Amino acid sequence: MASQDWVDKDFYKILGVSKDASDVDIKKAYRKLARKHHPDQNQGDAGSERTFKDVSEAYSVLSDAEQRQQYDAIRAMGGGARFSAGGAGGGAGGNAGFEDIFGNLFGQGAGARQGAGPRQRTGFSNSDLPPEFADLFGGGGMGGGGFPGGFQTARPQKGADRTASTSISFAGAINGTTIGLREPSGEQIDVRIPAGIRDGQKVRVKGKGQPGQAGPGDLMVTVSVKEHPLFKRDGDNIRVHVPVSFPEAALGAQIEVPTLTGEMVKMRIPAGTPSGRTLRLKGRGVTTSKGTGDLLVTVEVSVPQNLSKEAEAAVEAFQAATKDADLRAGLAAKARL
Repeated sequence: MASQDWVDKDFYKILGVSKDASDVDIKKAYRKLARKHHPDQNQGDAGSERTFKDVSEAYSVLSDAEQRQQYDAIRAMGGGARFSAGGAGGGAGGNAGFEDIFGNLFGQGAGARQGAGPRQRTGFSNSDLPPEFADLFGGGGMGGGGFPGGFQTARPQKGADRTASTSISFAGAINGTTIGLREPSGEQIDVRIPAGIRDGQKVRVKGKGQPGQAGPGDLMVTVSVKEHPLFKRDGDNIRVHVPVSFPEAALGAQIEVPTLTGEMVKMRIPAGTPSGRTLRLKGRGVTTSKGTGDLLVTVEVSVPQNLSKEAEAAVEAFQAATKDADLRAGLAAKARL
């Protein structure tokens, strides 16, 4: 902000306080106006945006004891008059520039560049708020830690996250487990794997990342789940293929199928069940915090490889009894292009 601006602008009037206002009064006035005119509360309102910027500029000066003292001195000496910013010998009547008059007062040489007023602040963002006012909009509006007038504060940063990977058994993924990861220092980190975790999911171990001023980061562990020889996971459902005999499929039967718990449960095969049909057993899948899936049983009709003479005779008798059934009827018509 240029010193000329300090003469032109009445920061006390902008905040609506008296010249002898206390720091508490100034802070209270700014809080009220910032809440009212914050850009996030007045989208597209250029007037409120300008007002917010003005009150923020006023607060940035009046809330700083040294800045306020300098501002009061300049206002008193300037008397509200405008000064030419010309160099030495410049301007009508040989009046010295405003910066030349007040440059030495605040440690600036007479040759200080035009517009470089006391403790100039740049880079103002009209969405910035001082930290003591961060609660005005639920902790937002800090714009990355900026202060009105462009001061940027380095917020304490949390340490960076670290990554690791592990492989667990299918049973460990279904039931949950705990694995130990060994640090280079020899320390072991215990990682609890929740029941129902899926292949490729991550587990967060809080506070085991890189150290930081605002506390350590976290450890992100990617979990790989080994395949099972019988069960296949499909979301929270479990798929399993179960062989049945031709008579069981043709006539219907009650069979036993394996489950994740190792328990064998009974399931009814309807008469005339074709090979490849999938039957559902409710609530026999994966249990997670969201619920429990199902066991999806796919029936596979098994064809015997070696028949006894009695079995062969029985099959021949069945063939003779069903010789009029043409299983391939209509295929030729369907095959036409």
